[in-house]
Amino acid sequence: MSKAIKFGAALAISVFGGIAVSQSVSAWGDSDNGRPSYTEEQINSGVLKNQIIFNTISNNSKYGNEKYFVSAAESGQTNWQAGELIVEEGKEYVIRLYAHNNNPQGTKTVAKDTTVMFAIGKDSASSVDVNGFIKSSNAKPSEYWDYVTLKSADGRAFYLDYLEGSATFYNNKNLNGINVSDNVITTNGIKIGYDKLDGNIPGCYEYASYTTIKVKPIFTDKNYTVDKRVSIHGANNWTESVEAKVGDLVDFVIKYQNTTENAVSNVAIRDILPDNMELASDIVLKNGANPNGLVLKGNVTTGWVDIGNYGINATAYVTFTAKVVDKDMICGKNILRNWGQIGVGKVTLQDSADVVVQKTCKDEPKKDCTTNPEMAECQKKDEPKKEDKKEDKKQDEPKKETTPTEVTPSVMPSTGATEIVMGALGVGSVVTAGGYYIASRKNLR
Repeated sequence: MSKAIKFGAALAISVFGGIAVSQSVSAWGDSDNGRPSYTEEQINSGVLKNQIIFNTISNNSKYGNEKYFVSAAESGQTNWQAGELIVEEGKEYVIRLYAHNNNPQGTKTVAKDTTVMFAIGKDSASSVDVNGFIKSSNAKPSEYWDYVTLKSADGRAFYLDYLEGSATFYNNKNLNGINVSDNVITTNGIKIGYDKLDGNIPGCYEYASYTTIKVKPIFTDKNYTVDKRVSIHGANNWTESVEAKVGDLVDFVIKYQNTTENAVSNVAIRDILPDNMELASDIVLKNGANPNGLVLKGNVTTGWVDIGNYGINATAYVTFTAKVVDKDMICGKNILRNWGQIGVGKVTLQDSADVVVQKTCKDEPKKDCTTNPEMAECQKKDEPKKEDKKEDKKQDEPKKETTPTEVTPSVMPSTGATEIVMGALGVGSVVTAGGYYIASRKNLR
């Protein structure tokens, strides 16, 4: 094997060893309807010329078949599985995405604007898919996808919880991994890179990377439910996602319902506003003990707040208004994801709602190469032409999520929220099943 194609030692560590691939796996796809496969020997022979292409090597000596670039393993284990993995209640699992610019010419063939993202199946079922995507503006194909299926052993239904803050990026510059944005599970995805996360990936093994997230299967026989929705301020049109502009107000509602056969005490709530949103109202609790609403004294956007005790099938609604602000939005589409969390004892479930903001930026003045032909911008005559990003998938694509903006309701395992809650606020006695009902909630079902 030539020096150009030799695998970097940093990513050869055992925790990122090869994968086991089911014979029935056919998950992978790309925007060219099926890229060819090449061996390492063919890559070394120069078959790619100047083409930039990802994950096409069939006999990667450290990884295996790169087309199956999404795999999963139990947290702390290294038996990576592509295709499907059997999951158990109470355990966490790591989903990883392998990205490798196969051209061996290093910095002479740099993939531009390289982003990765995951899409987690939303519905509860006995098996749930996690899709992975790679995009690059000057690669051919320009978009790649693959998925792994997590499956219960006994056919019980579950949904997959994304563990907030778990996204991590590994490469030869970051052997121990660095935390990356939770935007990796939105349609924006995140840029990856080599020495910095700028979207630039040179060709060859030494520049390959892994991006990982953690998920946890939540079986649907849990003892309560949580639902988070959003509406344009005052519209009472509760959905999972709305479009807004900077300066707009949006309303959020978090619904909690006790689905056990017993009353529960000291239910706690917390909300995590994204960076480009600010609280713009009081936080109001409505339940059977407070049908007209009670302003909570604690701030659920800064810490846990106790919302009282609840009887069988009792329900609570917590509402507030937030304002869209521009602290660090990017040009183009921004997905502001707001997480609402409910904690009962040692179990904390969460759900999210999105505010989508389209930011328009003025074009930079064009460079005039006639007056200053020595500028670097004027010398890039041989730079590959960028391809248009393809947003719509063809109907005959392999199985994958078509609406990756949807993210499953989630659980946040930790010490129980009730155990660290700021304290009871005197919100009333046990709420009965005949408690307060918001009429517009019919749109939330």
